[in-house]
Amino acid sequence: MFRNCNFLPGQCRVKLTHSGVCHSDLSIKKGAFPNKMKAGLVGGHEGVGTVVAIGDHSTNRKVSVGDRVGIKYLGSACSNCELCLKGLENYCLEFKSTGKEYDGTFCEYAVVYTDYVTPIPEALESSAAAAIMCAGVTAYSALRQSDTHIGDWIVISGAGGGLGHLAIQYAVAMGLRVVAIDAGVAKRDLCLELGAEKWIDFLESTNLIADVIRATEGGAHAALVAAGGSSAYETAAAYLRRTGTLLAVGLPPGAMISVPVHLVVVRGLTIRGNFIGTRQQTIEAVNIAAAGKVKCIYTIRGLSELNEVYEEMEKGQISGRVVLDIYK
Repeated sequence: MFRNCNFLPGQCRVKLTHSGVCHSDLSIKKGAFPNKMKAGLVGGHEGVGTVVAIGDHSTNRKVSVGDRVGIKYLGSACSNCELCLKGLENYCLEFKSTGKEYDGTFCEYAVVYTDYVTPIPEALESSAAAAIMCAGVTAYSALRQSDTHIGDWIVISGAGGGLGHLAIQYAVAMGLRVVAIDAGVAKRDLCLELGAEKWIDFLESTNLIADVIRATEGGAHAALVAAGGSSAYETAAAYLRRTGTLLAVGLPPGAMISVPVHLVVVRGLTIRGNFIGTRQQTIEAVNIAAAGKVKCIYTIRGLSELNEVYEEMEKGQISGRVVLDIYK
């Protein structure tokens, strides 16, 4: 245990066992994000571990020493602005992120705010929970904003990737019908196994828009773009049915969304960005996974292999998610 006086009121120290590796970690490391990162930064924002100390005079009684918790990108917010009071703290102007403004989860111990940790249910393994802390909640949060109903069609591009394969499962759990877009036999088999009803290989398709419209019997009610290229956004807008929703999730560096205004107006389309998720959405995403409805496909590596993981990620050699065992 640690002396509580080492922390500010409202902070706790977490002894980490696992941390996911997100592509955003690599982007932060390379300085690809606009805001400056903390000097001497410890990266990582998908951590799971046990609370070993809580700062004196803390008022949050829902977190106790011994609790297993998750640490996510949302490190803190002001709690008092219009957005925070509406439950949209992930868009707060005073938002500060774990692994960017605050030291992150690529370490043995992390100091975080008790109001921003997520309780991990007993039924969910720590390694599996780590990947939900970013990719899982981002997929779930986007789907919650899709304006879809049970039985509607959603198209997920980049469906076989680390975020996309989770989006398939959350969509199925919400009663949606999924068309998965990606490339390769391995990703096809994975997507269909996870519950996608239909598959389209974008490398084999000669007319992706027509193929999607045919598969969805008139166009998708929503499209979630997790792919890493701007062309996926432009194509998605064209295969949405009238009043459909385009969910912008993937962050290709420097990319712009180029969609004809006439198309948006005449079809009544909605283009909606999604930045991670709220604290409540993270709890919901974790609970759905704990219920066995969502299972992350991941590989366990050691923290000592982090630089190798970054190199493989940059070369596009990572399949699914990577979760680090902090003590390897």
